Amino acid sequence: MILIAFAAVLLAQADAGAPAAAPATTTVNLIDAKNKAVGTAKLTQTAHGVLIAVDLHGLKPGMHAIHIHETAKCEPPAFKSAGGHDNPGKKQHGFMNAEGAHAGDLPNIEVPANGKVKAELLAHDETLEGADGLFAGDGSALVIHAKADDYKSQPAGDAGDRVACGLIQK
Repeated sequence: MILIAFAAVLLAQADAGAPAAAPATTTVNLIDAKNKAVGTAKLTQTAHGVLIAVDLHGLKPGMHAIHIHETAKCEPPAFKSAGGHDNPGKKQHGFMNAEGAHAGDLPNIEVPANGKVKAELLAHDETLEGADGLFAGDGSALVIHAKADDYKSQPAGDAGDRVACGLIQK
């Protein structure tokens, strides 16, 4: 019994001294309807969801919806190939919906007059890995829309056309 307890202590000490595994990450390259690069997004798994750090340029000034879509396809010019919002929980759209939002719903981003924006968003109901993770299957997509999300209209917040898209893949 003492030998087993001693072995457990040694294993615990070895685990405590081992470096923590790096969080899952990926970089998404976003394109516009003319297949022109408009920036990147770095996705990092955190204990609270997926942190999305965007660095964008060449977008029209104003408020824009940004969502995670279910399909890893970004076929310009309309990007309809990205499918609907990622929604493994089968919820309704929008943060203002009493039934809960899609996992892929994100806060709007504001693009200033110069067309460049850096922002960090947290997708708290998402994960990169796992059965419902963004890497599952062929992956998913990050999509920017022409208008702001109103956070309530079905199925996509009345956000208008899809103006940029990038693949989320391992």
